[in-house]
Amino acid sequence: MAALSERSWMVPLVFGVTLLKCLLIPAYHSTDFEVHRNWLAITHSLPISKWYYEATSQWTLDYPPFFAWFEYLLSLIAQYFDKEMLVIQNLNYASDATILFQRLSVIIMDIVFIYGVLECCKCVNRRQESKEIMERPAFILAVLLLWNFGLLIVDHIHFQYNGFLFGVMLLSIARMFQERHLESALLFAILMNFKHIFLYVAPAYGIYLLRSYCFTENKLGGSIQWKSFSCSRLFALGLLAVENRKDAGTYFILATTGHFSLFPLLFTGPEIPIKIGLMLLFTVYSFSALRALFRKEGSLVNLPESIYLSALVPLQVICEIIYPLTAWQQRFPFVPLLLISVYCSLGVTYSWIKLYISVLMEPRSDRKMKAQ
Repeated sequence: MAALSERSWMVPLVFGVTLLKCLLIPAYHSTDFEVHRNWLAITHSLPISKWYYEATSQWTLDYPPFFAWFEYLLSLIAQYFDKEMLVIQNLNYASDATILFQRLSVIIMDIVFIYGVLECCKCVNRRQESKEIMERPAFILAVLLLWNFGLLIVDHIHFQYNGFLFGVMLLSIARMFQERHLESALLFAILMNFKHIFLYVAPAYGIYLLRSYCFTENKLGGSIQWKSFSCSRLFALGLLAVENRKDAGTYFILATTGHFSLFPLLFTGPEIPIKIGLMLLFTVYSFSALRALFRKEGSLVNLPESIYLSALVPLQVICEIIYPLTAWQQRFPFVPLLLISVYCSLGVTYSWIKLYISVLMEPRSDRKMKAQ
């Protein structure tokens, strides 16, 4: 029955966000679009031995081997859309067919992300289950992940394949919660061979796997009480946000400031209302949904945090409207980016410090209850 219930709201969520992604196909794209077009051309036109040495374009292939093979497989389909996109010398080539293919490739590969979200939703603590669908932790988590503002603008406007990669990571995390540790480790190893930036998560994975699989109470006769440690603290604040009010508040601050820091990526006129509209929708939903979920436990953010987040509005007005009209814009065009970066870094740093304090100060009994 639970699986049938999940399908009843998961399908509309997936359909809605996929429709939005399709509507964003004609939107502005960054130089990353040309990066991936060039990688399609390299892997399609050259033997494997030359993939990492081709330098006709400045955007050389610099991702791990699995991603190179991924681009090669995409190129086999790309040739049926427009063969010219697979010519290495066609720098900055962006025909309508090329744009359509590359945009659709991101949308279709998000199937992996959708599957990862579905598996993570199954791991949500159901003790807080509500009769109202929109107040169920699994539903809120699905919306926060599937409709994530950052992923929408970075993947489907700016242009990247983060959704596909985060799908593999979410699936790996879900397997951890399901105690399928070897499968989780394999998925993370595969992820590392797709994009090396996930290396920063490797220490956390290593420590968790050591305590949960290699060194357990059974294997050491119970002399080391590793089971009191909660793995959820190490991964994906989005998953934590639907389990604990303090984590929900931390998630909201981190998501809001992190998403706002992405605004400079979309600097063309037509995308300004899109980024502001999507940001407002996601922020309002995440705050209202999480507040409703923990309405009996107090507010999500305190007064200083509220003031800090509210200041993002005048900061946006200054950087997007007022500063470009001043004489300083010509001499110091980097100032708006500097202001946004510095201000948002304060919120991001504060969120992680708050999370670490929460981990260290959490009562041992609470950690045991969460680990069960």
